[in-house]
Amino acid sequence: MIYSLTNLAWLFFLYSFIGWVIEVCYAAVHRRQFVNRGFVSAPLCPIYGFGAVLFALFLPELTGNLFFLFLGGMILATLLEYATGMLMEKIFNKKLWDYSGIRFNIGGYVCLRYSLLWGALAVVTMLFANSLLCRLFTLIPYPVGMIALWAASLLLALDFITSAMVVLGMKIRVKRLSSLSDGIQHTSKLLENKLTALIQRRMVRSFPAITPENLENSLREKSARKTSAVFAEGCSFYKLTALFFIGAFLGDLTETVFCLLTMGVLMSRSSVVYGPFSIVWGLGCSLLTLFLYRYRNKSDRHIFLAGTLLGGAYEYICSVFTELVFGTVFWDYSGFAFNLGGRINLLYCFFWGIAAVVWLKAIYPVLSRWIEKLPKRFGTILMNVLIVFMLFNMAISSLALARYTQRHTNAATESSPLNDFLDSHFDDERMERIYPNAVLVP
Repeated sequence: MIYSLTNLAWLFFLYSFIGWVIEVCYAAVHRRQFVNRGFVSAPLCPIYGFGAVLFALFLPELTGNLFFLFLGGMILATLLEYATGMLMEKIFNKKLWDYSGIRFNIGGYVCLRYSLLWGALAVVTMLFANSLLCRLFTLIPYPVGMIALWAASLLLALDFITSAMVVLGMKIRVKRLSSLSDGIQHTSKLLENKLTALIQRRMVRSFPAITPENLENSLREKSARKTSAVFAEGCSFYKLTALFFIGAFLGDLTETVFCLLTMGVLMSRSSVVYGPFSIVWGLGCSLLTLFLYRYRNKSDRHIFLAGTLLGGAYEYICSVFTELVFGTVFWDYSGFAFNLGGRINLLYCFFWGIAAVVWLKAIYPVLSRWIEKLPKRFGTILMNVLIVFMLFNMAISSLALARYTQRHTNAATESSPLNDFLDSHFDDERMERIYPNAVLVP
């Protein structure tokens, strides 16, 4: 089943509401009171909506195999929950939920019990619920549906921004027109303070770990890290950025040498049109470090298992993403034993596990020390310049790939300054030299 953007939007809001109902009922049973468990004030838990959208995007081709559908849903949702939990802890310096008291948990962010539940929900949604819901969505008049979705999206965005700013102790300053009277300004200010206090009380009730004291401690710790003389200390943003570029370069080099040794062919393995950078490897290094940094001192077998699962899931997601966005398949493992849709195979998943052990135990500590030796001011400027360069590089590469696909699928080929630039600078010969294994798909 192919989902339209409209269907995905409806699924997001519907499952967000269903998730909110589940969370409220769960809290009512355990706390004996009504508690809005959502991060936003609206009756929505967006993590459930995002989970449903991920299922719809990445799991359709697994519906023919119940085991892999269950496993894929479990891994996708677990990664989403883990990443969300880490992000919330980074922001608030406290876990919004903690599974530390439940057996088989990872860092208190996720646990086996709820991961299995996520897998079961993936099976139910993909095999039964989504097809029924999408048929019901077609009954909604198109203009009414679009207005409702745009209004709901705008309100959710405002709700999220307001809740985040309030929790972080920020006051929303509303720009008032000079023609307003003092009395109206006073009323507006009073309502603003009332709204802020109301949201603060709701958030503390929903997530008891969030208190003014905790937020103050979090801000104090962040301030202390900013004043540190060491560049990119710990698992910071600039450390992950540096690791992305190093990993992207080393990954491109590794794949190039591997192809030369195994096939006797020197070919480009870059993901972008400018420079030898493999985005898949760069993101893999950064995400692997982000997710496993606190477990770097664990045994090799634990890291190997985590790397195998994370690497396989990551490669599968990248394959589906590039096919959905660019209509292009950049690798195909259909000729390998134990492959899944040609997107991943067991052997390379094991390679991801080995790479995780080698990365965390041997390579990362050395690179981390080198990165932290950079002068703080120089390192900050260098990382910002590299970020701008890579964003530009990825944008041009995306446009060039999209135009390449247009030329080969008889899609819209009207002349324009941008299309003329892409046709002249990134013709078929150059694109096929940069992406020699790219295969266009319907």
